[in-house]
Formats: sequence, C-alpha cells, structure tokens
Amino acid sequence: MAAHMTPEEFRQAGHAVVDWIADYWATLPRRPVTSADPPGSVAARLPTGPPVTGEPVEAVLADLDRLVVPGLTHWQHPGFFGFFPANTSGPSVLGDLVSAGLGVQGMMWATGPACTELETVLLDWLADLLDLPTRFRSTGGGGGVIQDSASSATLVATLVALHRAAGGRWRQAGVDRRYRVYASAEAHSSVEKAVRIAGLGADGIRLIEVDPVSLAMSPTALRAAIEADRAAGVVPALVVATVGTTSTTAVDPLPEIGPICAELGVFLHVDAAYAGAAAVCPELRFGHAGLEYADSYCFDPHKWLLTGFDCDAFWVADAAELVEALSVLPEYLRNTATESGAVIDYRDWQVPLGRRFRALKLWFVLRWYGVEGLREHIRRGVALAAGFADRVRADDRFELVAEHPYALVCFRLRGADGPNERLLAAVNASGRVFLTHTRVAGRHTLRLAVGAPQTTQEHIDEAWEVISRAAATLSRES
Repeated sequence: MAAHMTPEEFRQAGHAVVDWIADYWATLPRRPVTSADPPGSVAARLPTGPPVTGEPVEAVLADLDRLVVPGLTHWQHPGFFGFFPANTSGPSVLGDLVSAGLGVQGMMWATGPACTELETVLLDWLADLLDLPTRFRSTGGGGGVIQDSASSATLVATLVALHRAAGGRWRQAGVDRRYRVYASAEAHSSVEKAVRIAGLGADGIRLIEVDPVSLAMSPTALRAAIEADRAAGVVPALVVATVGTTSTTAVDPLPEIGPICAELGVFLHVDAAYAGAAAVCPELRFGHAGLEYADSYCFDPHKWLLTGFDCDAFWVADAAELVEALSVLPEYLRNTATESGAVIDYRDWQVPLGRRFRALKLWFVLRWYGVEGLREHIRRGVALAAGFADRVRADDRFELVAEHPYALVCFRLRGADGPNERLLAAVNASGRVFLTHTRVAGRHTLRLAVGAPQTTQEHIDEAWEVISRAAATLSRES
C-alpha cells in the first residue's frame, strides 16, 4: 500500500498544484472558452481503470493538462458571458484549501465551535454589508447560514413555510391537506423542484403572471390567486419573490408583494441568488425595497462576489421556527452544548447533517478585498454591461428586449428566431465568446452576463466585434 502523504511531501505537491492553478489563470485569455470536442471525448481518453500502484502528483498534473482541461468550459475565462458568473478568486481558493486541510465537520457547535461561530459572525457582517433588515441578524430572533446553493435555500424556506402553514404540525400532518406555493412565471426552476421534493405534487405550485414590460410578478394576479385558493380550501403556504430573475434580472415588486403576504398570512421568501451581491453598493439596493416583509432571503456569493462554489448566504427572520421545522436529534448527536441552548447547531438549518467549513473561503474573500474592493468589482461589471447595451442600442440590426439593472444584457437581432439561433451558434463557435439564450415574450433572446474577474473593456469590445461580425455574415448569407 502506498504510504500516506507526509507533511513535507504535501508541501512540495501543494506548491506544484498552486503553480498549476496560477499558470491556468494566467493562460486563460489565450484558451478557447469552450471545448470543441464531441461528447464522450474525455471518457475515451481516460484509462479503463485506476492505477494499480500510486503515482506522483506530477503525473496527475500532466494528465490534467492532457486529458481534462481540453474538455472544459472555462467559467473564469474573460470571454465567458453565459448563464450568470460563477466567480472564484485567489483568496477564495486559499480559504477552500485551508478548509479542506482542516477537514472539520461542522454539523454542530460541539463538532467545530470556531466553524459555527465564524459563520454566524460572517453572516452578520454580510447582513450589514447588504443593509438587510435587522431581524435577519443573529443578535435578534433570526440569523444566517451558508447553504450550498439558492436551490437548497428555497427548499429550506419551503419546508419552514409548510411547517408554519400547518400550524407547526407539518412533520406530523405531512400532506394530508392541500398546500400551495406561488412564484412568478419567471422564477427559477428550483422553486418547482422544492415543491416536488416537499411532496406537494404538480398542483403544489402556481406560477403567477408577470407584467409584460417589467417581466416582474403581478401583485394583482398574486392576490387573486391566493384568495381563489383559500376559497377553494387550499392553504397558501409560500410566496417566492425574485430579485434578479435568471432570464432577464427582473425584480419582483416587494413593496407590493410584501403587504399581501403579511395581510393574508403567507410566508415570503426572497430569492436574490444573482442580484443580491449588487447590494454591497448602496446605489444598487433598489431591489431590496420592501425586504422588511420577508421571512427569509438568500443570495449567492459564489455567483458575483468572488467566492467559489458552493456558497449561498441564507437568512431567516425567525431562527426558532426554522429549527423547529427541521431538527431531528438522535441520541448519538446529543451533547451538553446543544442541550444548554446557548449554541447554534447548523445541522438544524439545512437538509443534510454534515457540512463543510465554507465560511473560511468567504472570510478570506472579505478580508482580502474589503468592502471597497467588492464594490469596485460589482460596479465594474455593471458599467461594462451598460457599455455593451449602448453598443446594442446604437445598432439598428439589434434590439434590447429587457431592462439591464445589473450586469446582464438581453438582446437579439430584430426579426425572426432563426437568425438569432444561428447567431448564437456562430458566436459560441468562435471560441472567444460564450453566450447563452432565453425566451422573452416567446422570442429567442441572447444573454450576455458580465462578471468574470478577468473581464475588462477589451473583452467587451471583442465580444461585440465577434457578435457584429457574425451578424454581418448571417445577413450576407440570407
């Protein structure tokens, strides 16, 4: 059997790995954004089984270059404008490395006191940084926790909302009554998935129509849906409002939705997975108007705040309600600290039992960049996106199809869908730029999302050149 890696061997191998990552980042702009290999190419290059005897790290890194990297889509590439950004950064990687090296299992305070307490303090820091309502602080009745993703945050909010709607008896009552969840037609698919996992079935969710211009949830339609369900004997349990929808970054009107939820007794969860990061800048907090009505809120530092996946920041206004809904305490987890009631056990704030020391990478990021560094990153992305939108607006061939309050621009060629579909394919085939698409009012629409740490004005200019040139080629061919 191969010997375990000694601390000195780890030191040498670690230097090699860090050098490899640094070289990867340095060479990213020269690489194609996506792989041109057909499906199955990476699998075909891999051996049919693991090595019989151990191999040195140098061999693994060589195969990483030869076998794996050619088959990647490079999310940190300055020309990656697809989906939303999934940022990482040097400080985040280093924090993750420390977390992996410590190997702490932070399911309870007793299994990692510093793991729990650092996370609690960091979520309070973030709440202050985003100027969230005071009731989301751990110093009051609420508090924050790091989930793996906004999808998990939505699932937890759904379970807590159902527990409340069942009068605290959800765990006993289950789905013996009909409950319903409401979200806009533009909400993320994770809402529907949470409803399925919670056992509510296909009828458990009602998608509310949106304003045809803003693409935000219609408060009038929401109220009508809730009142109709109540009249039919259905229990309205949860409204999920979105600040920055995935398709277009539309902002649901919380100042109108919140009072409806408060009046009709419906739990309100606010999903700001992407756009929440913008609230580090005071001038970009417009999406948080009305947030005082929310029972829970989340955003993803792993999208636009330079913290590597996975890291979703999730807050609740009533921590006791959350724990009551999710806590399961077998004998083997009982301990003096838990029974004292003086500590937080984050196992009760999430679906899994186990949890990594995710707070470390967030701590490293906050310490390295500071508030002003994070604000500069967000503002640069917003400015670059606004400049790109100006280019689109000035070209008669194209049209903007939605507002761009953050760093996503939705645009298309005027006319039919076919040319837009071919334009997207041509742009992505360039290897220099990667975009995705959505449908707005039924029309095929291209999305350009700015946010990669290395993206500069030069890369925005290159993206426009690639798009404009491809459009001209399509025009000549038609």
